[in-house]
Amino acid sequence: MVKTQVYLREEELAALHEAARRSGRTVAELVREAIRTVWLRPAAGTEGPVALWDGEPRGTSVDHDSIYDRP
Repeated sequence: MVKTQVYLREEELAALHEAARRSGRTVAELVREAIRTVWLRPAAGTEGPVALWDGEPRGTSVDHDSIYDRP
């Protein structure tokens, strides 16, 4: 890890200290988590399964309930 310095308004720092106290974590932990969550999160659609089936689709999303129409 590399040590860095940030400037916060007094009310921001007070809120961070309160959140750290309530959560039992350090201010540094909260800041690192916020950076990972907000700025370093993967782009939407780049994680998770791409498809759950293979082959030609048999219907569209418009008529997806039609499978229940047949006895």
